[in-house]
This record gives sequence, C-alpha cells and structure tokens, in this order.
Amino acid sequence: MDKILIVVTNSSALGSKGKKTGLWLRELTDFYHEVKKQYGVDIISTAADRVPIDPRSLVGAVTHKQTRNYYMDDDFMVQLKKPLMPEQVNPEDYAAIYFTGGHGTMMDFPDNQDLQELTRKIYEQGGYVTAVCHGPSGIQNVRLSSGRLLVSGHVVTGFSDREEKVLGMYKHIPFSLEQVLKDRGGLFKKASVPMAACTVVSGRLITGQNPASARGVALKLLDQLEMIS
Repeated sequence: MDKILIVVTNSSALGSKGKKTGLWLRELTDFYHEVKKQYGVDIISTAADRVPIDPRSLVGAVTHKQTRNYYMDDDFMVQLKKPLMPEQVNPEDYAAIYFTGGHGTMMDFPDNQDLQELTRKIYEQGGYVTAVCHGPSGIQNVRLSSGRLLVSGHVVTGFSDREEKVLGMYKHIPFSLEQVLKDRGGLFKKASVPMAACTVVSGRLITGQNPASARGVALKLLDQLEMIS
C-alpha cells in the first residue's frame, strides 16, 4: 500500500439546466503536490473521457504559479486526458483514497457503485478515506460490510450551504451536501467564515470544507500515515 488513489469527476454539467462545471483544478493539484513526494499517485474518473475542468477554477491556472505549472505540464495533464477507470485499479495497492471536488462530483459520484466498493475495500483494509469540498458526495452513500454508513458517527465537513449561497450556486445544486452528510449520521463541522480553510480528522476519515482546505487534507493525511508507518 505505497500509493494514493485520487478520484476526479467526469461530469461537465450541473443540474437540470446544465450549468457548466467539472473538476476544481486546484483541489487536485494542491493535494497532489504534497503527497507525490512520498507516495505514488493514480488518478481515476467515472468515465474514460477527458476530465472536464470547471472554467471558474482555471483562474488559478493563471494567478497561482503552482497550479499553472501543473496545468502546463503535459505529463501531468495526460492523466486527465485519459483517466483510469475504477475497475482498472486494485484497492490493495492504496493507503488512501482522495475525492476531489468541483460541482460535477454531485452528478457522478454519489451513486457510483464501483467507487463505493473501492472506498469500502480501502477503508476496511486499514486505509484512509479523504475528500474535499464537494468530494464528500463520493462517500455519502458508502456502506461498510457491517451495513453501517461510512460517515455515520464521524465528524465531517464539505462545501456548506452558506458557501453555495455566497457563490449563487444553491439554486443549481441537485441536493444540499451539508444536509445529506447530516442525514447520513455525520456530525457536520464548518469554518465560521465562508471559504476559510477547515479540515477535520475523524479516525481514518479526513475531510476538507472548500478549495482552501485541499492542502490541509493532504498534510493531515501524511501526518496520519507517518504515525502508522
């Protein structure tokens, strides 16, 4: 288990009106930049098609040097042009799975059985399950072999209703991620100020609230893995 598995959306449209969306790029690159130093990384998606990137997140490719460097790196970007599929990876290879965000995840993550099975296996073999922003939509329906929902009884976070409203996205989302995580038995924690970093460690479940939290998720995961190594 010397690798980390990253999951990215393959959905480019949100809700009934098809608002343009996709992967929030920096939630991938901030995490990847930290963990690649110590672990091999594979990137999978819900389809083998080119991963759509939320156009709003491309601002980071212009204004943030690290994000820009990855966006201009052909070797890195080929992983988004031709992503692996869940059935192409072996859960036994991974110490952790990380669900990136972007509103597209709300469309293709929640009911994907292959992702749920991968997550369950990684968690039950002692691995970590991590997610940021809208990425927790990928773990909201995961059930363990016992039948218990993975998030039940855990302190979790994710993109909050208040943040959706601040961005004017609340009317476009297919469900409230904050409310669903609460309904699944999660104890929802959020920063007092919208878009401020908030990262939560609850056993082997690590979640981040928003784009500002992606690096924090990576660092907390590395800390946890170091303690058990």
